Amino acid sequence: MKIAMACDHGGFHLKEHIKKYLEDKGIEVVDHGTYSEDSVDYPDYAAKLCEDITSGASGAQKGILICGTGIGISIAANKCKGIRAALCGDVFSAKMSREHNNANVLCMGERVLGVGLAEMITDAWLETEFAGGRHERRVNKIMDLEAK
Repeated sequence: MKIAMACDHGGFHLKEHIKKYLEDKGIEVVDHGTYSEDSVDYPDYAAKLCEDITSGASGAQKGILICGTGIGISIAANKCKGIRAALCGDVFSAKMSREHNNANVLCMGERVLGVGLAEMITDAWLETEFAGGRHERRVNKIMDLEAK
């Protein structure tokens, strides 16, 4: 499995923590930055990750974005064609975002989550498969909205 990751300065420490957490589990991480706490604009990093996911450039089919709250970076990601980004602050939402919505990008906020909860959210999100069925019809309708 290969996961793309990116963050702004407000999510730098949590990105670094989750990156190591995933690598320790044998998951390859493609890091699109940022690489420090220096102030940057989160839409730029959301765009880098989303382009990677939709183009298949790195081979990562899913991504994780982190900013201070997760709100801004999730809004930016959802403006990108082909992306279904879910801001998750609990394990149940992480599972449902995959099972029902086939989210391909997980968004989290460093300033609102502890690392332990962020690890649990990440695990739940990565381990949950899309249920398909009636949910596929709904996801297709979401994607049709994007085409209009």
